[in-house]
Amino acid sequence: MSGSIKDFAALKTMRAQLKAQEEARKAAEAERVRREQECRRDAELFRRSIGDVAPLPNSDKAESRIPRPPPIARQHLADEQAALEESLSDEFNVDTLLDTDHELSYARTGIGPDTLRKLRRGHWVIQGQLDLHGLRREEAREALADFLRNAVKRGMRCVRIIHGKGLGSINKEPVLKSKVRSWLVQKEEVIAFCQARAADGGAGALVVLLKA
Repeated sequence: MSGSIKDFAALKTMRAQLKAQEEARKAAEAERVRREQECRRDAELFRRSIGDVAPLPNSDKAESRIPRPPPIARQHLADEQAALEESLSDEFNVDTLLDTDHELSYARTGIGPDTLRKLRRGHWVIQGQLDLHGLRREEAREALADFLRNAVKRGMRCVRIIHGKGLGSINKEPVLKSKVRSWLVQKEEVIAFCQARAADGGAGALVVLLKA
């Protein structure tokens, strides 16, 4: 008899558990339906609030894409700058290459005297200039090398280098005047130079002709 009572109690407990599970399932289903209805109501309310919409027309304009700048090869630039500085030696003897006129003009081998005459008369328009006033020797050498490199890249043919007359230097000696001539002779892009005309700086400047 006691065994039957236990089985009945277990059956009753099982029925209660099944009933609870069924109620939980129904409650979850009711909650799901409620959320779906709420979402549909919100969507309908949104469509009513914005009204009818139409897709934007296709544009025939090409998409603008700004190209990214190329990476800067910093080590390459540093090596190039070092090569520029080393290429201009202070030990170079320029005296034997200069004409024996009072202006100490210069023309590279193969350049005829007519080129120097034209340069002295202002045949070529001066397209750029570099003023070395106030610079130390090392600073001036670096500035000159950089200026000539950029002038060639920009396609300049004739430039002016202002080295000064040395009036503000010790013993009133034009230190940069001879140095600039020596540096210019060592640059392959320089084919001729002469003292500037009075209107262009006279003894304090040089007019330099570069390779075309």
